Amino acid sequence: MRVAIVAPTPDRQEVVELELAEGATVAEAIERVRSHPAFAHVDWERARAGVWSRECARDTPLRDGDRVEIYRALKADPKAERRARARLKPSTRSRNAP
Repeated sequence: MRVAIVAPTPDRQEVVELELAEGATVAEAIERVRSHPAFAHVDWERARAGVWSRECARDTPLRDGDRVEIYRALKADPKAERRARARLKPSTRSRNAP
């Protein structure tokens, strides 16, 4: 079966296609690409993985055509960043207006 392994870099996505045996797992797919030069930046011990945008355990079985995604850690929490930006700008609408 063929699967794609995808990992983001700061400026692009790296995609590698693999041929795996039927019944292969996410962990087996990751093990096959660990030494690939396109994935040299990935911290494999801490990286989370998913299939088709849904995080999953590494023992999840794969199907033909699956897209295994390696997720990198966020530099900042998006909600916290938005709250910080909102605090900097006072509201243009007055709540006490007649």
